[in-house]
Amino acid sequence: MKLHPYLNKFVIIGSLILAGILILITLILIGWTSPRFSPDVGFAPADLTMIPAPTHTSVATIPPTLNPLLVTPTFDLNTIALNGYVQISGTGTDGLRIRSAPGLNNETVFRGEESEVFVVKDGPQVGDGYTWWYLVAPYDNTRAGWAVSEFLAVIPPP
Repeated sequence: MKLHPYLNKFVIIGSLILAGILILITLILIGWTSPRFSPDVGFAPADLTMIPAPTHTSVATIPPTLNPLLVTPTFDLNTIALNGYVQISGTGTDGLRIRSAPGLNNETVFRGEESEVFVVKDGPQVGDGYTWWYLVAPYDNTRAGWAVSEFLAVIPPP
């Protein structure tokens, strides 16, 4: 098949005009169907908890007279303690309700996400058959409240 008779300036200009018209129609339809944002939509700040990444301490920075094995603090992985760090664990995508006071009938202040880290500041207190601890987010004092110990795992301090 010979294409030479079909490749003249009228065919090329016509196809460019057709392509331009199709692009213009597409842009008009996108403009009419896209959602309009009203100016009365308020600003909603996001809750963000910054968790620092673990750091590596080089053995060269430890004085040579100290034994690194003796300098390392020990802690019990099964015991929640004041000023210790805990992580929400075993809640899946449901998260953990952090409450204003110990007990299931108290107001939920916020929902802690799975693997979120907190510092233990008070407790333990027993309420409704559960042991409760007062938790505070390490870098956001507004995220604080009481949580059930069954969904908390002790972690080493950062």
